[in-house]
Amino acid sequence: PPPFTGVWMGDSKLCAIGVHCGNHITSHGLALNCCTDLTWFDHIIPCGLEGKGVTSLSHELGRHITVDHILEPFLDSFQEVFDCTLVFSEDPG
Repeated sequence: PPPFTGVWMGDSKLCAIGVHCGNHITSHGLALNCCTDLTWFDHIIPCGLEGKGVTSLSHELGRHITVDHILEPFLDSFQEVFDCTLVFSEDPG
């Protein structure tokens, strides 16, 4: 919910979005909770937001959702939204 960043399901964050700037380098990323063990969040205040929770696709949909399940549709949507073509390298190094 505004003004908080990320993707929310009610008062629970489903996806965190972040930007880091330092040493003249900017990096960004996201963390989409697919089948995350949500009990770990019982020990912290996620994203420093008191009174807010964390959820996952598996929890919300009531079935086990892995990264492999969502990777292709996520990347397809990313390309459509940002009007780009993703290029994959065979060499991860």
